[in-house]
Amino acid sequence: MNKYEMVINGEVLNSKTYKEVKNPASTTSTVGLAPVASSINLHQAVQSAHNAFQQWNPSEDSARVAACHDIATVISNNAEELAQLITAEQGKPLNGFGSRFEVNGCVQWAKHMASTSIESKVLEDSADSFIEQRRTGMGVVASITPWNWPLLLGVAHILPAIRTGNTVVIKPSPYTPLSTLRLVQLMNDVLPKGVVNVLSGGDDLGAELTKHELIKKIVFTGSVATGKKVMASASAKITPITLELGGNDAGIVLPGSDISSFIERLFWGAMMNSGQTCAALKRLYVHEKDYGNVCNALVDLCLRNPVGDGQLETSTLGPLQNQVQYEKVISLVDDAHAEGANILCGGKALNGENYFYPPTIVAEAVPGMRIVDEEQFGPALPVIRYQNLEDVIAEANNTEFGLCASVWGQEESLLREVANKLEAGTVYINKHSDIAPHVPLGGIKSSGLGVCFGQEGLDSYTAIKIFNSAR
Repeated sequence: MNKYEMVINGEVLNSKTYKEVKNPASTTSTVGLAPVASSINLHQAVQSAHNAFQQWNPSEDSARVAACHDIATVISNNAEELAQLITAEQGKPLNGFGSRFEVNGCVQWAKHMASTSIESKVLEDSADSFIEQRRTGMGVVASITPWNWPLLLGVAHILPAIRTGNTVVIKPSPYTPLSTLRLVQLMNDVLPKGVVNVLSGGDDLGAELTKHELIKKIVFTGSVATGKKVMASASAKITPITLELGGNDAGIVLPGSDISSFIERLFWGAMMNSGQTCAALKRLYVHEKDYGNVCNALVDLCLRNPVGDGQLETSTLGPLQNQVQYEKVISLVDDAHAEGANILCGGKALNGENYFYPPTIVAEAVPGMRIVDEEQFGPALPVIRYQNLEDVIAEANNTEFGLCASVWGQEESLLREVANKLEAGTVYINKHSDIAPHVPLGGIKSSGLGVCFGQEGLDSYTAIKIFNSAR
């Protein structure tokens, strides 16, 4: 059985305690052993990153660009190993929008970071003053990542941090720590010691990390409930924080739309990664005249993409990642059925020692059902009838979440009009769940604080420093 280790100050360290990481496609199978870091390990990692910051922050910009290129190369050179590891511990298929897609995204993300820049601004150039705004690294960044896209989100946290002169201590989800542990080990082959450190352990380790006195920036991707706890920790030292939290993304299909032009994109916007994506389409509103056609088309796509073991090259949908999420999806679908919803396909967990749940279309869903009001984070899409467009826009906005939303159809002016009225950090038109390194992503309401990605996300890893000179 493979044993994975922490990396602190460029060194691979053994742990006194290890925890088994299970394969969600076969829960009797252990993928590997993950170290359980102690408080001493945590302090060592943060101190190591703090010490490394003293040399990394003043380093030449060219050195940071080269580091991004080197990371892209080392990920690319080990792509298949990393993809196999993601599939084994997370469950997603190797192909399609699965593990190989995720690893390739990491390579492209690192390459993009190499192309970015942190610009200075001249605010005044007069006879009396020369005032310049610069951006500088902040110090040690604490990164806490979730289990749904473990490697891609790890890279999305780490690369902008080191590109802007910061150093990192990353703590992955206890459900999927192995790919991140291996990633950081590979990164340390091309980075100075201490620039990126990795620890694994339970939620208590993450809470302790966010409270450490040497942490100067916190980046967290995960649930709203945990995000609130992270924010409370940050408030004690007024630590800058970026939170990318949950969503209950609504999609609206405009009346009379030619669904054949977009139905496959709509399906994958909801079902990619078996629905386990913060920015996935999670509730779909369809006009009553088109309702039957849309439901039938979605059922056909579900039947053409059955759930299977991610290790099989033919699988396009994998299992849910863990028991908690598995039981939540079962509960939401069962509750909807009991309250009158019509389960058009799927709706029953598969037999065996696994977390397989088939793609499921929940017709005749209505607001008030948990599957409509809550974030299901799984392959079960509620489809809600509507009659009046203004009413359904208000209904789509009636949620504590505000991460993404989408509108689907052909009439450009109406698409734009509806998009303007939807309350979300990102509104997609004829697509959903399209994430890219150059495009900022941030939620409103309870879906987050600050933005990730893009120039704005990069800038959030820096502190503004003003040079104000008399003449």
